Amino acid sequence: MNFYTIVIIALVAAAVGSLARVIAGPTIWDRLLGLNVVSSKVIMVVIVFALMLDTGYLLDMAIIYALLGYLGGVLTARFIERRGNL
Repeated sequence: MNFYTIVIIALVAAAVGSLARVIAGPTIWDRLLGLNVVSSKVIMVVIVFALMLDTGYLLDMAIIYALLGYLGGVLTARFIERRGNL
């Protein structure tokens, strides 16, 4: 087991732990925050996987996923703020 594998396992464990906030969050804002944390962990896993395989296209995919995650989070927050709780 090398260093990259240990880091990926730790990040996946942290993402699974963050899913508890998504499932059991008392408010919709807690769920949205938990979803953003899980998205960040997935981006970090892709970056570490790209470093492990020494490929550049996975870094591009991580950047695109980060941009889409940010845009989705902002648009969801604006929708919830304007329309009320779901």
